[in-house]
Amino acid sequence: MIRRRPGEDSNTPGSVVNTADTGSKRFSKPEPSLSPKETDSLAKHVTISPEEAADRLAIRELIEAYAHCADRRDAKGQMALFTADTHFVVYMNAKDPTPSQELHSRDALAPVFADLNQYAATMHSLGQTTILTLTPDRGTGETYCMPHHLTIAGEKRRLMIAGLRYMDTFVKMDGAWLFEERRLYVDWIEERVLS
Repeated sequence: MIRRRPGEDSNTPGSVVNTADTGSKRFSKPEPSLSPKETDSLAKHVTISPEEAADRLAIRELIEAYAHCADRRDAKGQMALFTADTHFVVYMNAKDPTPSQELHSRDALAPVFADLNQYAATMHSLGQTTILTLTPDRGTGETYCMPHHLTIAGEKRRLMIAGLRYMDTFVKMDGAWLFEERRLYVDWIEERVLS
């Protein structure tokens, strides 16, 4: 990946060297317009093993399966994505350290997922997932999500949109990645009246 300075157009070549032993491209020296603090924070792109790439893909598919099951009202499928002794915590106000809801087992998730049945439709639009730590059988990550919840009452239609973040702990069991812990933080909620 070639990083460009702000204002630099795509026709200007970046300052990169090709590292023959890994095939990856790295900066030969920091860009002159960046401060030392900024250059320290640049992501270092390194070659990863096929196994790690497969694990990262499987974790993203786990996160996507959660959203898919939620929108299709597949509570059993959604619950199957969690360990039996899972820890599920909801913070309706992300700034408040006291959880609004805390559950300690896969079975306890059933009423939470069934609660989605109050909506005529939902769509959980996923944003970025950042894998924070990863070993062959454990990982942590953060995922952004913007769920849309449609309510219809007679002629009235309302849409609730939320800005969420999930802080997750993943575990690999019998070759499959599962949620061991899922912390849901609500950063904001918007309600709209639809025509």
